[in-house]
Amino acid sequence: MSASVSIAEYESRYPEVFRPSLWKRFAPLLILAGVIVYFIYCWWFFSVGSVLASGQWQRAEYYARDWVSYAVRATIRTNSARPTISYPRFSELGDNPDPAWIAQRDGQAIVDFGSDSSLAIQRGRVVVNHDGETLEVLTESDKVVPQGNLPSWATAEEDEVSVNFGFAGQADILAERVVISRRFFGWANFVFDTASPFWNKSLGEVASLIVSGERIKPEMSNLALAFDNVWYNSSWQHGDVWTKLLQTIVMAFVGTLLATLLSFPLAFIAARNITSSRLANQLTKRFFDFLRSVDMLIWALFFTRAFGPGPLAGIAAIFFTDTGTLGKVYSETLENIDEKQREGVRSVGASPVNVQRYGVVPQVIPVFASQALYFWESNTRSATIIGAVGAGGIGLKLWEAMRTNTNWHNVAYMVLLILLVIFIFDNVSNALRSRLMGDSRTHRS
Repeated sequence: MSASVSIAEYESRYPEVFRPSLWKRFAPLLILAGVIVYFIYCWWFFSVGSVLASGQWQRAEYYARDWVSYAVRATIRTNSARPTISYPRFSELGDNPDPAWIAQRDGQAIVDFGSDSSLAIQRGRVVVNHDGETLEVLTESDKVVPQGNLPSWATAEEDEVSVNFGFAGQADILAERVVISRRFFGWANFVFDTASPFWNKSLGEVASLIVSGERIKPEMSNLALAFDNVWYNSSWQHGDVWTKLLQTIVMAFVGTLLATLLSFPLAFIAARNITSSRLANQLTKRFFDFLRSVDMLIWALFFTRAFGPGPLAGIAAIFFTDTGTLGKVYSETLENIDEKQREGVRSVGASPVNVQRYGVVPQVIPVFASQALYFWESNTRSATIIGAVGAGGIGLKLWEAMRTNTNWHNVAYMVLLILLVIFIFDNVSNALRSRLMGDSRTHRS
């Protein structure tokens, strides 16, 4: 009985808990319904369904494939009694290509695509074997004629038959030639290009030449020549890529450093508890708002037009944007300091400058440094993006490689370098911030 009385008492004391209003009871359900309606509206407004349906999803597969592999191209002409094989001028196979997967015998060219897939090419006739099926294609002076039903891995047009071997590559059969694209895992000629005397040599052979071999070029050692060949590799352009990567790192560092140096004193003017002039507070804060209201990418476009393409535009864009953002963060940090420490310094008769030096700066400097480190890490990523609009660095080179739509292995190389740099900077920044914040907490305790 006493229990029931106590419950009744609680109900009378806290009616809002035991008998909530209709709104409070159904609020979570209404919020959930609102979120669902909003997503349905966004789906309709942005035509998400039609975009997904019309998307060329196979391109994602092609791009991913090109990131981790390379294709060797060859053209086999069938307008003579014996097929003739030619390669592009700058073939991955060098000046005298003789790949093991192409052979000539009995008046025909045999192309091996692996896994029991092959082409037998001769004048007037091409025989394709793939997935246990055989397709015969007759080639005439102005057309190609597939015999029988086309398998699923072949397509035919009026003057061309294309056969797809999956990752291994493809072949386009035309009236007087067959264009071969044979694909392999890896990055071709990543260390030495085909013009290098070290090309196509094993690691042991290269090491032997560097350590004890006769000089290939009298004017420099073999070690210097090997480094020169790697640095100026015409296919991968390691020297240019690493130089642009260094530009990106310098852009992020210098832009963040300049923004930190400028926002530090301005934050003291913007903080209401430090500077008593309301006019000075408002003018400085509105200046910060102006700088950070314009996105870094827009600033980069502006400075690219002003200074021309190059790292200077990127540094200026980072400097302007971060001055506004860091100034706001720093001023708000100053406005939330412990006033007791400042009053203690003031009580011993210290000058206004010393009050700020010993009563304010020790409280905020770990936070200021931590924020500066975070922005430095973040700006390393941002510098890549603004570089794509002409602000220099590896972003511009990455964009140029993507625009060609053929150098996706180069894109993968630069993306991996960017990821590596960001990973290193992220860990360094986190370690320094943890040490700074840990030291500040130890000092306060």
